[in-house]
Amino acid sequence: MRLGTFLPTSTPDPQRPILGDVGAAARFAEEVGLDSVWSTDHLVASAPILESSVTLATAAAVTERIHIGYGVLLLALRPAAWAAKQVSALQYVSGDRLLLGVGTGNPAHGDIGWRAAGLPFADRGRRTDENLRVLPDLIAGRPAVLPDGTEVTLAPGATVPPILVAGDGPRARRRAAEFADGWLAIGLAPQEVATATKELSEFAASFGRATPTVSVVTPLPADPGEARDLFDAYTEAGVDHLLTAPRDADWHRGYEFVAAIRTGGR
Repeated sequence: MRLGTFLPTSTPDPQRPILGDVGAAARFAEEVGLDSVWSTDHLVASAPILESSVTLATAAAVTERIHIGYGVLLLALRPAAWAAKQVSALQYVSGDRLLLGVGTGNPAHGDIGWRAAGLPFADRGRRTDENLRVLPDLIAGRPAVLPDGTEVTLAPGATVPPILVAGDGPRARRRAAEFADGWLAIGLAPQEVATATKELSEFAASFGRATPTVSVVTPLPADPGEARDLFDAYTEAGVDHLLTAPRDADWHRGYEFVAAIRTGGR
């Protein structure tokens, strides 16, 4: 199981924004042996938040091995062609190390970001599906027809990164089965993985596609022994990628803690 963490770009708690040195954090995550670093994404969230593509470009520029991920890109908040241009550029500058998480947006943040972008909050699911249909061709530099009928080919093309669709409901799992390589769950317990995978397999079969992998975003217990037990449980359940965020602004200590869990530290 791969193990990743979030860069210090935001936080779910508006009262405690975690904003730090992105470059230093990415380098340190690579040094301690983590597999991936991720950036949150929004225009206006409930807490201060950095722009995700700039964040990931910074992380890519100062690292060599570690994967960089959108956790997750609000695809419907952007024109499909512009999002694809950013993704293909990140693939180029990172040497094909990008992981493309895609989501529709957490309602907890409200609709202000969507209104600021001149887009309807209620249509974000439909727009996400429309953009996912054309995104691989746009990234790869193949001819594509946009939702409004515009024909376009972006150049240069790039390797299409693994796409992971995020969300906890059946609609998100269906979207992952139809368009993505993986499903990114929020807080899914190890014992729930088998049920989720069964549903993913059924959805995927209806589209004639392989079952997506399962990745999980979850906090780890503060006790090292309990954290290791949880890590082992996710591994045994077949989770492909486990993502966790630093508890506070001390991301340095948080990354060390996460890395030690995999190596057996208690």
